[in-house]
Amino acid sequence: MSSAVSKFVAVLLAVALMFVYPASEAYQRQDDLSRIIVYNAVTQFVDAVRNKGYVTPVMYQDFLIEIQATGNEFDVQMEHMHKTYTPVYTDAADPYSFQNEINVSYLGYYTADIMSVIYPDNTRPKDDESRKYKLNAGDFFKVTVKNLNRTAGTMMLDFISGSLSGEAPVLAYPYGGMVLNEDY
Repeated sequence: MSSAVSKFVAVLLAVALMFVYPASEAYQRQDDLSRIIVYNAVTQFVDAVRNKGYVTPVMYQDFLIEIQATGNEFDVQMEHMHKTYTPVYTDAADPYSFQNEINVSYLGYYTADIMSVIYPDNTRPKDDESRKYKLNAGDFFKVTVKNLNRTAGTMMLDFISGSLSGEAPVLAYPYGGMVLNEDY
């Protein structure tokens, strides 16, 4: 009886080593490739926006196509912090009360604001000037990408370990910086 149990355990172990482990490694490599693709797409998109000073529907669509080639679903959040300068006066009605001081503040524009400019409620062509979301030099632009689905590597790891990793994103990339140019 004990030899039958040991043979059964040996067969299970052999199956695990021959099929499950290689499949798990293949799915982990797929996740690694997805990470590389998403990282490159995010950095190229953000750097293009920072260097050009605008976002167009074509730029955004190309970015989405590139990250969706991984087979994952993503939540893309954009953030534009517009730099504003406000002179300081002791009396706002008196222009001679200027205090030789300027306050710098940032106004935040987020994904919904940007999308309403590049995808307006009209039938203008993609290359129309009114569909460019323009930024100024000195502003900050940031994109955060997170996967919404569970990747194949995560599911296989959960299967092997017998755990549930939850809803934490495996692919999450925040990237941004200062807008360098106004090429519009």
